[in-house]
Amino acid sequence: MTHLFAHVSPSDWADWRWQLRHRLRTADALEQIVPLTDDERRACAITADRFRLGVTPYYASLIDPDDPACPIRRQAIPTSAEALIHPDERADPLSEERDMPVPGLTRRYPDRVLLYTTHTCAVYCRHCTRRRKVSDPGSAPPRQHLDAAIDWIAEHPEIRDVILSGGDPLSLPDRTLDRLLGRLAAIPHVQIVRIGTRNPTSLPQRITPELCEIFRKYPPLYLMTHFNHERECTPQAAQAATRLAEAGCVMANQAVLLRGVNDSPEAQIALSHALLAMRIRPYRLYQCDLSEGTSHFRTSLRRGIEILDAMRGRTSGLSMPELIVDLPDGHGKVPIHPGHVVERAADHWVLRSYQGERVVVPEV
Repeated sequence: MTHLFAHVSPSDWADWRWQLRHRLRTADALEQIVPLTDDERRACAITADRFRLGVTPYYASLIDPDDPACPIRRQAIPTSAEALIHPDERADPLSEERDMPVPGLTRRYPDRVLLYTTHTCAVYCRHCTRRRKVSDPGSAPPRQHLDAAIDWIAEHPEIRDVILSGGDPLSLPDRTLDRLLGRLAAIPHVQIVRIGTRNPTSLPQRITPELCEIFRKYPPLYLMTHFNHERECTPQAAQAATRLAEAGCVMANQAVLLRGVNDSPEAQIALSHALLAMRIRPYRLYQCDLSEGTSHFRTSLRRGIEILDAMRGRTSGLSMPELIVDLPDGHGKVPIHPGHVVERAADHWVLRSYQGERVVVPEV
């Protein structure tokens, strides 16, 4: 807690429900904490009917009020660039709605599905892929849709992996999460359940001992976190990660490559090292999707490759995420790797080391 929230009692600050109830939802509310630029104030007005504003007091406390380029600020507060829609951008860039066998359940691959559980997030990230529905109360899936989706999973024995997503599934009450996880655990062919969550980043108070006791009941449970910058890896986030690890959760991070936030080798190395210290594996680094109003966040694919290439050798392989493009129109995820193969012949390969050396490796 910073001096900006010195009036808040420690018990309230530590209560995730208090944090959600007191999210900063307007420019006026933000202005009490962060002096907005003229552009940010204008952007709050012109984007209000497209994608709501919502920032927990905790996440707002991480913003540098004197730095308009603060990486936390850029993720949480809109700029006027968000009102610009690039011709390649679309409301549903990954065609998730098209690939739904039943409402709220996206199936793109033979053995796994994504279950949309809620429209609510602790913070509405300005680079959000699902801005078409996240933050929209009308998009909240009713219980009958969730039940029908789980029934569909139970009827399809080829499905072995279920990803709970949203919004943020941890926005749901403990009782609801316990019920969802219990129903999935009762399906014999479901071997893995993953939860995609940004709460350890934006609302670590949500990771309560009570929640972790629920998680402990349903192994193996994978938590796919979303940290984008080292400054998000706070002592509070580390405490949340410790609780999750001790509850038996396997944690892996899925970051998004964002211009002006983390688009340098130094930023990615610092993030990876901070994650590993919290027992979270740096898993994937995603190219920013073609969601409407996000062109100012996207880097070139070439830049992503350059960053990974520059990281190689400067840090261990454990610190290296995989660069991923989730292809437009629902064509699935593909990895993008730096070019370390220089030449391929019948009896040998020529490979490039991280220092740029050409090394001949015989073919077997």
